[in-house]
Amino acid sequence: MRTLALAHASDVDTIAHMSRDLVEHGLGWAWTPRRVAASVRRRDALVVVARDEHEDVAGFGIMRYGDDDAHLDLLAVRPDCRRRGLGRALIEWLEKPALAAGITDVFLEVRESNRGGRAFYERLGYRTLGRLARYYQGREAALRMGCEIGEPYDDHRHFVVDTRS
Repeated sequence: MRTLALAHASDVDTIAHMSRDLVEHGLGWAWTPRRVAASVRRRDALVVVARDEHEDVAGFGIMRYGDDDAHLDLLAVRPDCRRRGLGRALIEWLEKPALAAGITDVFLEVRESNRGGRAFYERLGYRTLGRLARYYQGREAALRMGCEIGEPYDDHRHFVVDTRS
């Protein structure tokens, strides 16, 4: 990885295609260029990209920020760039504005079948809060995960149960 920065309009197609190929495989394409572009423009969201040494997008993350919590909508890292700390760097980058705004609870959904993704989030302190049957287009279950951020990435981070759902 060479740089982390806010995504630009010129990154939208790449992000959307990475989502289709790396995150949404086997499902209908939900994070189309139009939807990604809307996230780039949203005032309550940030889209960050990580660029490799060739300035190509190596990974990205999209997070929405509310008054009381934040939601990681999407995260992906190219397979050839994994296991180098890129996913962790993207999460850390997206968590900093939440902490600055006084937000300490972050939530996300991950495919129940995505063991690698689940293990990645668990290493960052996220814990499973519940199972959402047929969450992904009525076809696949998701696990809702959450974390209280602000603590180092170790066993001291813990989840906060969201009682609003």
